[in-house]
Amino acid sequence: MKMAKLNKNKVGLATGIFFAILHAVWTLAVLVGVAGVYLNWILPLHFIELLIGVTTFNITNALILVVMAFIGGYVAGWFYALCWNWVAKK
Repeated sequence: MKMAKLNKNKVGLATGIFFAILHAVWTLAVLVGVAGVYLNWILPLHFIELLIGVTTFNITNALILVVMAFIGGYVAGWFYALCWNWVAKK
């Protein structure tokens, strides 16, 4: 059975956009003040106890976070498609 070849750019863009959206939702949670509540709920479910806090919202940090998440997601998706295409040739 022949495996379909993936377009590295499209997979990278899709993954980058997905990661950027996830991080944009996080920045929105910080902005509206529910991020700390979420961490206090989710961390104990993973048996994690940390002495951390959520800092105040900063638009510059938020933009950098979303852009870096997109770049990291793009690279991860591009590399995934590269590996997929390499395996598909074999």
